[in-house]
Amino acid sequence: MIAPEQVEAPARDTVLFKSSPLRTFVVLFLLLMLSFALVSPIVAAVVGGTGSPWWQAGLQAGAIAVLAAGAYVYSTRGSLKTWVRVSSGGLELAAQDSDPILLDWADIKHVTVRREGLTNLLEVTPVDLDVVHPVQGEEVGPPVLAETPEGQSFTADLSEVWPGPRRLRRELAKHLPADE
Repeated sequence: MIAPEQVEAPARDTVLFKSSPLRTFVVLFLLLMLSFALVSPIVAAVVGGTGSPWWQAGLQAGAIAVLAAGAYVYSTRGSLKTWVRVSSGGLELAAQDSDPILLDWADIKHVTVRREGLTNLLEVTPVDLDVVHPVQGEEVGPPVLAETPEGQSFTADLSEVWPGPRRLRRELAKHLPADE
């Protein structure tokens, strides 16, 4: 996968959104610890206590949360690299280990950042697939295409991308017409 740092930005006003394994680890760890904090008192009340101090159970939960979050981050799902770069020069996209592509703003028909279940998705519909410019490399191919109501769209999973989808929407709004 080509990292965004390996590709020259099309303009100086670039804002980069990329997957963050560290952020994913921290969020998952905190969610697991929060679930432990909420569930363990209920379980202890139902079974009449565990007989060990609360801090010992907390340490065990912490160790399990570290292992589970670490396993997820290094799993196939967690290691998918996605990056999006927004600038006055266009929209660059490399999703789930694809080659990066560049679309000029005039060549974009529709852009949507939406939620599907627990996943945030970016859908970029070009005016014509022939206007898509490979940024660098032709080894893996472009991001995945999906059929949407607007036509064939490049899709990217934004679940682990930082800064998040709200910030991406704001950056896109700066460059797209108001009706998008």
